[in-house]
Amino acid sequence: MVSIISAVLALVFLFLSGIHINWVLGGTWGLNKALPTTLEDKRVLNPKKIDTLIVALGLLGFAVFYLIIGEFLKLHLPNWINKYGIWFIPSIFTLRAMGDFYYVGFFKKIKTTEFGKADTKLFSPLCLILGVLGFIIALTTNNMI
Repeated sequence: MVSIISAVLALVFLFLSGIHINWVLGGTWGLNKALPTTLEDKRVLNPKKIDTLIVALGLLGFAVFYLIIGEFLKLHLPNWINKYGIWFIPSIFTLRAMGDFYYVGFFKKIKTTEFGKADTKLFSPLCLILGVLGFIIALTTNNMI
């Protein structure tokens, strides 16, 4: 079961990393729905390309981590990375699903913007699923790491 969930997580993180790399290279697919905006349609965040690249590399790192956990890659990470990473990654996405209580997450107040609608239908549920699957792996493999 761990290998199947790890593979799913790795594929999702690779896909998300690819979207961010596309944006770094100048692509715009999905970009208008990817960043929270005010009701007046002003972006709340204005990330630079380097910020987007850092996110892309982080997501790629998460994919590699789950490929290692699922034993698809034979790399040895320091024990502290395995010990804490297996809890840290799903925590990030669970917290993201909960959100900031204003623009982002299930408990946001601003829900009618393009981002707000996409966040409700896609981004927050995806983050919750990533978090839950990650916690399943953490609970299942905790004694093996």
